[in-house]
Amino acid sequence: MRRHLNRVLPPSSMKIAVEGCCHGELDAIYKHIAQLESRNKYKVDALLVCGDFQAVRNWRDLQCMAVPNKFKELHDFHKYYTGKKTAPILTLVIGGNHEASNYLWELYHGGWLAPNIYFLGHAGCVRLNGVRIAGASGIFKGPDFRLGHYEKVPYDAGSMRSIYHIREYNVRRLSLLSSSQIFLSHDWPSSIEHYGDLDGLLRRKTFFKEDVKKGTLGSPPLMGLLMNLKPEWWFAAHLHTRFEAMVLHDEQSDNAQAKNPDEIQIDNDVLAADQPMKSDVGSPSRNPDEITLDDEEETVVVPLITPPSTASKTKFLALDKCLPRRDFLEVIDIDTTNTNIAKAEAHVPLLSFDPEWLAITRAFHPWLSTTRHQPSFPEEIEARALVASELEWVEKNVEKDTNGAIPVMEHQSFAMTAPGPGSEGADKSKQPPWYTNPQTEAFCRMLDIPNKINPPPTTREPTKTPAGS
Repeated sequence: MRRHLNRVLPPSSMKIAVEGCCHGELDAIYKHIAQLESRNKYKVDALLVCGDFQAVRNWRDLQCMAVPNKFKELHDFHKYYTGKKTAPILTLVIGGNHEASNYLWELYHGGWLAPNIYFLGHAGCVRLNGVRIAGASGIFKGPDFRLGHYEKVPYDAGSMRSIYHIREYNVRRLSLLSSSQIFLSHDWPSSIEHYGDLDGLLRRKTFFKEDVKKGTLGSPPLMGLLMNLKPEWWFAAHLHTRFEAMVLHDEQSDNAQAKNPDEIQIDNDVLAADQPMKSDVGSPSRNPDEITLDDEEETVVVPLITPPSTASKTKFLALDKCLPRRDFLEVIDIDTTNTNIAKAEAHVPLLSFDPEWLAITRAFHPWLSTTRHQPSFPEEIEARALVASELEWVEKNVEKDTNGAIPVMEHQSFAMTAPGPGSEGADKSKQPPWYTNPQTEAFCRMLDIPNKINPPPTTREPTKTPAGS
């Protein structure tokens, strides 16, 4: 199902399709977009997917996905990965909480999952025809938020889940962006339900009532990012329902909301209830649409935010999962009149790296931890000074095209690392090995940083079990 927002087309714009949870149903999603294009006589320029994409290359990847065995199905992605099919439109993806986490880890900094299908990374920001699109993969869980990325293949039952729990490291990096026109997340920002038709939401999803009453629906760090970045659009999924909201940003409060990573609702008082609270199996707060894992249910106490008045606004839209008679897809018009992309090239969307994000990646790379221990982050003033310095480095050292853009395809090209289905043999039920992804290698070469994610065997440290895991 689909509704169409912004019916008046701007002078220069892109048509963007936005999908909620994909759950591997790529064929159905692309077919639906083609039907919309035929019916409405327009062309969709790109597709944004808000998580649970399920980039499963083969049966062994399924052993790295945190879902009950009855949900372990190959679905459609492997056909696009192996070249049997090609994505008909440029597709940008973030991760959710039901993913082949081993493959998404290979492309931690972002990369092509398949031809014409690009993963923004565990956190990332790119430009599409000059429009800044940022995203945060995964979901929030308090006890893992301040840890490093310690998880390694083969995953145990705990690390298979914790690997998709968003880390403070990525929230802090995203908070250093000066702006973003579009933001993608899987989780909802906490308390966003109070900025839309809450009564209508609760009529459709009665099991949300207890979480809304306690103020525990959604992710506290994401609401901090929303208030900090003030994007024009925020798209999300995860809760399997369509929901619109509008957040008005008060100009007078801008100075008070200092852009300090420490002030993005990630302080100790926000995470005071870090310990998970299990719901009873028959609890009305359980979403029957969601694939529920025993350790996923948690309460985090967050003060409700009073909607501010006047000034800029963020339009929030959450969408459902891809099923018949569900509101799983939306087509919107995004203004590109202020970009540096020539009109003659507008029919071919240009995906490029965002220079500021590249600077942030370089600046914060020393704090990227691959153990449970996360070193203390720099203070805000130091962090912003580091980013400013690294932005100068990016401007001098990363090659641009004639329009000043840094095309992704000039630096990263899709390459298969694992085989497609059918070659697993007796290892079908085993987790796969750790692959070095040439796209991650290329990204790190571009920024002149070491590959901490999946270095080649000659430079890789022996895999160790972190203390306390």
